Parts: sequence; C-alpha cells; structure tokens
Amino acid sequence: MRKVIFTVTGILLAFLAFSTAAKSQGVIVPIICDIRPCRPIPPPVPFQASLPIKSIKFDTNISDQTATTKVEQIFRNDTNYTLEGIFFFAIPDGAAISDFAIWENDKRLTGEVRTRDQARQIYNEIVRKQRDPGLLEFIGKNIIQASIFPIPPNSDKKLEITYTQVLKADSGSIAYVYPIGLNRSPIQRREPVAATSGYSRPEVRQISGIVRIDSSRQLGTIYSPTHQISVDKRSGGRSAIVTMDAAGANSDFKLYYGYTESAIGASMITYREPGKDGYFLLTITPGEVSNSFENKDIVLVIDTSGSMADQGKLDKAKAALKYAVETLRDSDNFNIVAFSGDVRLMETGMIAANSQGKKRGREFIESLKPSGGTNIADALQSAIRQFKPNERPKMLVFMTDGNPTVGLMKTDQILDATKKAAKESVPMRIFTFGFGFDVNTSLLDAVATDNGGMSDYVAPDEDLEVKVSNFVTKISSPVLTDLSINYGSLETEMIYPRDLGDLFNGGQIVVIGRYKNSQAVSENTITVSGRIKGQKRDFTFRNINAPLRSETNDFLPRLWAARRVGWLLEELRRNGESSELKTEVIELATRYGLITPYTSYLAVEDEMAPLPMSAAERDRIANEAAKSMANVSGAPAVSLSKKQNNMKSSISLARGDKKDSVFADSKENIKFVGAKTFVYTDGEWRDLELTDKVKLPLVEVKTFSKEYFDLVSSIPDLAKYFSLGDKVAVILDGKIYRCSPE
Repeated sequence: MRKVIFTVTGILLAFLAFSTAAKSQGVIVPIICDIRPCRPIPPPVPFQASLPIKSIKFDTNISDQTATTKVEQIFRNDTNYTLEGIFFFAIPDGAAISDFAIWENDKRLTGEVRTRDQARQIYNEIVRKQRDPGLLEFIGKNIIQASIFPIPPNSDKKLEITYTQVLKADSGSIAYVYPIGLNRSPIQRREPVAATSGYSRPEVRQISGIVRIDSSRQLGTIYSPTHQISVDKRSGGRSAIVTMDAAGANSDFKLYYGYTESAIGASMITYREPGKDGYFLLTITPGEVSNSFENKDIVLVIDTSGSMADQGKLDKAKAALKYAVETLRDSDNFNIVAFSGDVRLMETGMIAANSQGKKRGREFIESLKPSGGTNIADALQSAIRQFKPNERPKMLVFMTDGNPTVGLMKTDQILDATKKAAKESVPMRIFTFGFGFDVNTSLLDAVATDNGGMSDYVAPDEDLEVKVSNFVTKISSPVLTDLSINYGSLETEMIYPRDLGDLFNGGQIVVIGRYKNSQAVSENTITVSGRIKGQKRDFTFRNINAPLRSETNDFLPRLWAARRVGWLLEELRRNGESSELKTEVIELATRYGLITPYTSYLAVEDEMAPLPMSAAERDRIANEAAKSMANVSGAPAVSLSKKQNNMKSSISLARGDKKDSVFADSKENIKFVGAKTFVYTDGEWRDLELTDKVKLPLVEVKTFSKEYFDLVSSIPDLAKYFSLGDKVAVILDGKIYRCSPE
C-alpha cells in the first residue's frame, strides 16, 4: 500500500487567503491547483472557503472507561477545480491517535500527520497573521494537521481517523464527548448581517454515531443533554448500544452514563463559575430489581361523551385502555371509570388484575359508546373514592377531550371539589391526558400538579393510542415510591422538580438545582429515600463532589433555567399576573434563549426584535403574553401547556419537535456560547450579564495586537468569546474583558 506523507509546504498562503474556523472538528480549507506542488490561483467568487462536510460517522467502543473512536468524514468538492487542502482536527484532551488514512480511488492510503506541537505552532502563526477572530476557537485545543492532495472536481474525499482516550469519572458520572460543533462562518462576519463576499457558511450535512458501552458493572442512567439518542441495554444491563442521527450539526455530542451498584443508582454532574452559585444535575435510576416491583392500585378514567366519536378518538382510547389492562400484573388492583353526562363504574371497588379481572376489564371497555355531555367533576370524585387505605402506590389516569358541560363547570369549583375528595381519601398521583384542542388546559394542569402527577396532551395529528400506551408502560412497574433526597453538606436551592414523584423500572428521575457552598464540597454523602413494598428504604451515595469551579458542563445553567421558567409559567397561568414572576421569566428566557409567551420574538425566523428592548416594547410583548396565557382552551393553550411541561421535565438541549421546542435557535444578533448569551448591539458583541450596574475591573486590548494574542493564549477561555468578532465585551473570572480594533 502506498504511504502518503501529508506536508504543509505550499499550503500556508492558501490558508491565509481562505480562513475558516471550526470548533473541535475536522475541516479542509481548499485552494485551486494547476500543477503539483500546488500553486495558489486567485479563486472565482463566490468560492467556498471550506469544503462542506457531506457526512460524519463516528463509531466508539467504550470498555469500562477506555474509549476508542473511529471517525469517518466525507468532504465534498462541488467545484469544477482540482483542489489541495489543509486539514485540521481537534482531538480531546489526553487522546492518542492510532490511525489516520485518506481514501483515493477506493484505495485506503495510510498517512502521517504533524505532531500536536508542530500543528499548534503552525496554527498559532496562522491565527496571528490572518487576524480573524473566528480562528481563535482552536486556541487551547489539541490539534493535528495534514495536507490533502488531490481533491478532484465534483467529487467526495473520505478521511478516517482513530483515537483512544481514558474517560474521567466524577461523582458517579462518566462523560463521553464527540466534538462536532461548527459554529463559525468561513469568513469572519464583523456584523450580524448576510455576507456580501459570496462565501458560504461551512456545513455539516449529516452526522450519525454509535457508542457501544461494555462495563464490568451494572450501567445506570445513560442520557445526552445535547442530542436525541436511542439506548438499547443488553447483557443484564452491563452493556449498551447508543445511537444518534442528525441532519446538520451545531454542538458537540455529549453522552453521560453512571453505574448502579444496588436497587438504586445515582450520579451527579456540576457547573460553577468562580464567585457564583453552582448548578447540579442528579440522576436517579433503578438497577436490576425485577422482583422488587411495587404492587399498585390504578384507576383508569375515560371520557365517553359524544365528541369522543370524532376522528375515532374513543376507538383509539379503548385500544389504549385494553393495552393498559393487559400490562397489569396479577397482584395489581384496578378499576375503570367511564363518564359522559353521568358516571359509570366497571365495579363498585378495586378488583385484582388476574385473568378473570382482565377479562372483566376487556368486556367493560368493549361496551363503551360515545354519547352525552362531559361531567369532569363527578368523574374525578368518583374515581378518587375507589382507592382504599393500604401501602400500595396509587395512580389515577384521567383522559378527556373537552371542557366540562355537565355538573360543576368552573375551574376553581372543580379543583376545590377534587381537593376535598382527595383529602377525604388516601394519597394518590393523578395523571391527566387531554385529547385535541378543546380541553381545559388550566384545569388538567392544576389537577395533575396538585396531586403529584403530570399532564400531557395529544394533538389531532398525534397517535392517541401510541402516546397513552407508552405512558402506561412507563408507569407500569414502580420500583421506589414517595422519593426524598438528603443532600448532606450541599447547600441547595431552587430544586426542580418540586415533587420527585416515583421511580419506575426502565425510567429515571433527573433533579436539577443550584448550590451555594462557600467552600468546595468533596466526598459528600447524598441519601435517597423511598418505599419498596411499603417499607422505607435509604440508599446512600458517597464521594459526591461539588467544587467551587467546574466549567465542563456549561449546558447546566440553561437546563436549570428551563425548569425554573416552566415552574414560573405554571404559577403565572394558574394564579394570574405577577410583575415579579413575569420579570424573572423575561430575564431568564432572554438570557438563556427560552421560548415563552413573553419572549416569543426569539423564535421569529426572519429577524429578531433588537436587544436590549425599550420599556415600551417590553410592556407591549408582556401585554400580548398576558392575553395568550389567559386562554385555557384551543391550539395555542395546548401548545403552551406542552412547552411548559417540556420545560419542567427538560434534561436535554436537543430541539426535537420544533413546534413544541422550548429552546430558541441562535439568531443573527444573539449568540449562545457555553453558559453565556451575547447580543450584538452598537457594533459590539456584549455579554448579557454586562449591564450598567456591573462594576468590575476592566481589561481592554486592541484586537489583533500582541497584547490581544498574549491574553487569549494565557486565558484560553477568552478565545471562545473573542471568536465572536473583533469587538467583544465579556465578564470572566470577576473581570470585564473587552477587545476592540479602536
């Protein structure tokens, strides 16, 4: 096999002419060649400053904490020219490259790359000469470099690279990161307007990955805060296959997993800037406890009013009910309540979910027909009275497609009657489902929240049967009920969710909060308590750390803000306008890019309202939001409830379904960098924390001066902020840093 030595001769001028910046991801910067060695030729305009990445595939094998990642990148040359390019790739800290190859005419050619020290020296020189702040994003990273020739016209060029690293474990959590972020334009844009030079933004057209985890210990929670993933656990929970697939890429892929040594496992990650309160995310997950499932009592309540005949809603609901009955274990107890203008019980009390009981359930479900009005109040009260005192967990699943039309019809009256019935009965959790857009979201949200459950909604274009069945499966096997947490010496505040609920087999509980200890907390002990088969149990987790400085998990403030805003919105919708809560929603949503009625301008596609806004503009938006939040029914009300609930349970920044997304995409004059938000105003990218009230020491440097490069070299964290443009102001480590060409 022919061996190719990748050199840098003749490439430096090309890189200077067509600069690009990438955040920790391989990129090829091309020049046109008519002879070899390549001689730079003035390119036509428009001309791509970096080759688009047609696809990225990474395949990672993790054995305990040693990860080996093989990356395949396919670049696309859409021009009519033969190109030569320079290739940069940033590898994780402590990683060692074991293989690098380029494909040419279906042949795999083994290559050599410059060492990290050589690549760093070349790269730093390029940054200084090119004077493009976009290039700063590689500062402080471990990079390798090689040159690629030839890249034929209108063709693909495939590269492969393999590296190995040891993953770090802290507080029971292990993190794996694959760097895929590309968040800079190829030619630095000094203003947030469309580029006029004809250069296009570097694009990643497709990204996919698979991570195989093999462990000698029981795996606990596996989740990604950045991307939607699929997890398949195998070998008794000691191995797992994680897959992800996305169109395009705008952030690094982050994956976290922990271990479960007993019936319950827990792990924690933190984020804290110096001098500020910290953030933590605690995950609680069940282990192998198939013989420890709680026997439960469950009442299924179904609306059979005339409107349920529309679009086959009752037929789908009946199919979901049958599935729910079949998932019950013989030791469970259940009853079914159907309601329209009046209430109909399957039985006068709970019955065992044995074969005879399930047969009775199927017969009752088959008999249901749509007719009459909607008596929600009596249905809730009748269902609550089915529960009798015992140590079993108790769940009530309530499904309706409309507003009350019979009996009590005012929301506060129904809530009062439900509270009274619950107080006279035994503790239970109520889960509510609204079908369609005619439901009273205020009522369903409040019933669920008041009784330790959750609400959800099925839009007309969603599959009612699948959604309800999935939920029933989720709550079918309680492992630990009535959870509580003792955080030891950790001084916590503003923890969400407020009610931890119950832990189910195959599920997890994710707690997000803040901590404010004045000293670093190390080897702390956290105790998770709950009930298993009616007996109180404590699970102790030691060596949980909460440092004074922890800047790896910079997504945590945004997730915490989403949880906080979800809770605030629920309070505002339920109790009416409060200037204090409204102001907090606006400030948090603006800073962290959350879509709310008060900040819906963040989601506008064409352009965004200027920031900071005038008081009059803010009042106008707030007044429109107040009208929107006053609606209890209709498509906007259902959408708002779904967004609110998504915020309250958010553990990921992944967008998912855009119409119900709670995180705004970055716009032209607002950028999210780590935990910070920057706004372009008066020709400067300004940290939103930097207000007229902030009084901190100021460090000013002239952009691209010797002092400028010395500063970003000595404080690498500055590079990711200064890379926004040639005029930036940011707060970091108790100082204000400002760069400007003036």
